[in-house]
Amino acid sequence: MDDVTGKERDPTTRSYGPTRPFDGAQAPTIPDAFKMIAQTANSTASEFPQINPDICIVNYYTNFGKLGLHQDKDESESSLTKGLPFISISIGDTAEFLFGNTRDKDQATKINLESGDVLILGGESRLLFHGVSRVKTDTAPSWLKEETGIRPGRINLTFRQY
Repeated sequence: MDDVTGKERDPTTRSYGPTRPFDGAQAPTIPDAFKMIAQTANSTASEFPQINPDICIVNYYTNFGKLGLHQDKDESESSLTKGLPFISISIGDTAEFLFGNTRDKDQATKINLESGDVLILGGESRLLFHGVSRVKTDTAPSWLKEETGIRPGRINLTFRQY
């Protein structure tokens, strides 16, 4: 694996940089095991270019968690122009995931993302609006709860290349 320095997002400027905006600390690199998972998933979608992720966003959703329809477009102009994919990995409870061409949730397509599901949006689909309308309570696999003690809710790892 290439040792790519990670990126931190500055929510004020909606930009990525090598340090955390609140304390100046160096952004950590993504662990090789995480990169390998993302790149293996990416390789199964041969219609998308391969990425070397330098961004990993970790979101935790409680059982009441939601995320409104939005586009992920804070990466570099080059990344967006090339249609480099982002790779989303779901862990824990099932999420009701929405996606579509507009921010209108009534026109969006709805699918369930279960624990272990991988979603890849790239190429023409890279700028689809997407979000989470709800998390379905107590749907995480029993083995995951027993072996990890994971809290109720959903963890999502999203990998991108700036």
